[in-house]
Amino acid sequence: MIPITGHTRLTALLGSPVAHSISPMMHNESFRLLGLDYVYLCFDVNETSLTAAVEGLKACNIRGFNLTMPNKNKVVELLDELSPAARLIGAVNTVVNDDGKLTGYNTDGVGYMQSVKDAGYDITGKAITVMGAGGAATAICAQAALDGVETIHIFARRTSRFWERTEKLVENINTTLPCRAVLHENEDKKALKEAVSQSALLLNATSVGMAPNIDASIVSDTALYRPDLIVSDVIYNPRETRFLREAKEAGCRTFNGMYMLLYQGAEAFRLWTGQDMPVQEIKAKYFSE
Repeated sequence: MIPITGHTRLTALLGSPVAHSISPMMHNESFRLLGLDYVYLCFDVNETSLTAAVEGLKACNIRGFNLTMPNKNKVVELLDELSPAARLIGAVNTVVNDDGKLTGYNTDGVGYMQSVKDAGYDITGKAITVMGAGGAATAICAQAALDGVETIHIFARRTSRFWERTEKLVENINTTLPCRAVLHENEDKKALKEAVSQSALLLNATSVGMAPNIDASIVSDTALYRPDLIVSDVIYNPRETRFLREAKEAGCRTFNGMYMLLYQGAEAFRLWTGQDMPVQEIKAKYFSE
């Protein structure tokens, strides 16, 4: 373990809940392996306390921090600058502090698309269906469009505070990229059935099914599942949600959000330290099934 010194730089995770996160283990072990004088901690911070937390961390000259639910969207208004991807998505999961200037990035989409490859799948040129319109969902949709996915069906609640932002994302994708994006209402079961039937991959990008609410599933109609459908969940606690379990029972190929966490973390690590995370060592130690 690297000793804490007067020069140790602080990095952190802000979210609620955060007690389950494995981010401190992966980052602190990476710091140790590379001999970097950094430490990574978790702070239980929700949208109500986010502004005060960011101001305090900035005053303490923290090197950077990650954001998880429910803070990825609200933090945007607290930052000095956004990366092009973060601006497109309207959500931030990584902040870098350069002498008091806070710049927001979004590494979720890169992390998810790499996790698809790690799971052994290629969705380039294919259609996918994404459940959700929060920070993770929009990041994944934007990166999928950039990476050559042909069609993205997005399902969200029209009453969601993210609906209008997702409409703008869809418009941006459709006017600037060859990908076709379509936004649907969650309650449109006919549209969901049709979208999934056309898709190579079905993704839950919401918190439905996350511990402690492990009996919930974003999909109520298990007839949607078919053996050639890839079913994915951004959740990794529990490692197999009800959503994934029922899909697997129907013969689907499934994977969870563990490797998305690994690869989005690796990009955040690079932004903070300027060095590459030792991904293979971290994967072997913390992400083996």
